[in-house]
Amino acid sequence: MAKLVRVANKEAFEEKPGDDMIICRCEEITRGEIRRAVHDGMCTMNEVKRYLRSGMGLCQGQTCQRLVQGIIASELKTKPGEVGMIQGRAPVRPVEIGIFSQNITDVQEE
Repeated sequence: MAKLVRVANKEAFEEKPGDDMIICRCEEITRGEIRRAVHDGMCTMNEVKRYLRSGMGLCQGQTCQRLVQGIIASELKTKPGEVGMIQGRAPVRPVEIGIFSQNITDVQEE
């Protein structure tokens, strides 16, 4: 696997018309914020997700993932498939251990 070297762009970030458009509605992230993240050195969907929280809202990226992917790809002048997809993870919540034993007992009785 090739090692990625992330370097912030040395050129000044230039705002474009439409940068104030909200792309991720759940987290209220704009097109300009995504473009700036790429300008700051983020080059994959997961990096932008961790940097901005895009795709971490209520819809879990179902609404915005393709849009964010397209913006990143256009900024990097590459294909959207090369940017990757958001890595899904299960929500982490504390669970009492007794719940697991109740479920096992219920299954054994059937």
